Amino acid sequence: MTNIIKQLSMLGLASCLTLTTFAQGQKTVTFDVAGLKVILRPTPKDVISARLFVKGGTANYAKDKEGIEALAFSVAMDGGTTKMNKEVFATEAEKIGTTFHSSSSLDYGDLNMTCIKPFWDKSWTLFADAILTPAFDEKEFNLAKEQMISAAHQTEGDPDGYLEQLAMQNAFGMRNYAKIAAGTATSLEKLTLAETKKYFETTVGKKRCFLVIVGNVTQADVTAKVMATLGKLQAGTAATSEPKLLITKGSENVIDRDIATNYLMGIMSAPAYNSEDGIPMMVGMNILYDRYFVELRTKRSLSYAPAAGYNREAITSPINTIYITTQKPKEAMQVMVQVIDSVKQMGFKEKELIDKKQKYLTTTYMKMETSAAQSFALGRAEACGSYLLDEKFAAKVNAITLAEVNRVFKAYTQAIKWTYLGKKDQVSKEDFKQTIKTDFPAGAH
Repeated sequence: MTNIIKQLSMLGLASCLTLTTFAQGQKTVTFDVAGLKVILRPTPKDVISARLFVKGGTANYAKDKEGIEALAFSVAMDGGTTKMNKEVFATEAEKIGTTFHSSSSLDYGDLNMTCIKPFWDKSWTLFADAILTPAFDEKEFNLAKEQMISAAHQTEGDPDGYLEQLAMQNAFGMRNYAKIAAGTATSLEKLTLAETKKYFETTVGKKRCFLVIVGNVTQADVTAKVMATLGKLQAGTAATSEPKLLITKGSENVIDRDIATNYLMGIMSAPAYNSEDGIPMMVGMNILYDRYFVELRTKRSLSYAPAAGYNREAITSPINTIYITTQKPKEAMQVMVQVIDSVKQMGFKEKELIDKKQKYLTTTYMKMETSAAQSFALGRAEACGSYLLDEKFAAKVNAITLAEVNRVFKAYTQAIKWTYLGKKDQVSKEDFKQTIKTDFPAGAH
């Protein structure tokens, strides 16, 4: 399944949760080093994770430049520096077991490094050099570009990946979320080395970035390292974003494709994660996931993998997503909407909420053991508003009441933007159902 669908699963959402146990006796601190915000969680772990987050995501580039951030970040982390070519850099990193990666999504991207304590000093030097003095070698740029073009072709040929792109374009039209962070074959082919290098240099600046570090390191050590390296980054400009989009009218987008199984995704608006309704909405959509499994798979055999969830990656314009693959799209859509309407009329049950809370806390131990998982969770929370959202998540989940979950679910499961990929003759306009109409809460706009 694609990334957006994976986020709808129980384990995907549980990975956002940091249990106090992981940081017992430790305190996450935030401080400024030469204008760069740093979030540090000291832990006893000798595996250290460092991530430089870059705010903005799809707002940082034009539609015809889709993929430029992902490409620029990839070349910087994997293409060598002005001091070491790719082969030398990779050899040095391999000797000490240090890994480098990058990502780019809707509202932010990150450049990251994972190493072990004995090689922290050397690993940091490599990481800082990759950010401050990336080589942007033409050969390595072309290689990375060709790999991304190949991946873009594969995504279009994969119904799940292609459906995700179509659904976001249907829901957001000409807005930033309609842009494809990984790029399309067409957009990537046109990107040049010069413009990609310039993009990196103008985007990665202190006003748009913050650094997250988790592991067995001290604030004094981190401060000294950042002051000598990343503290020299340009100030740059702050990231911009669009006003929130509230989906108030449903629609349908049918893409005819002769495939054995039909793919369907519905997108609805949701409350911001850092609002009082964010976590209740997340929990409510996960209970809906469970109900879909029972009604669509177990009882009716309409799908092997129905899904529903709150998309944590959509920060500027939060969304809820429902999904199914089926050979009976008419029946599937009817049941999917009937289940939502049933909850809006009668609410979830107390036992459903209790069981969901227990699952969150249990799976957390498995998902948050690594420094990398914790640094990502802290950074994503900061991008949503504050790293404290991550630290307080367990307490907030435990404090949720059934009345809150039912209220938020009823308010936000409104108009559905349907996207269908499959046999066109199996559906008609009337098959794309909408939920019972209720009012959005005050201030939702």
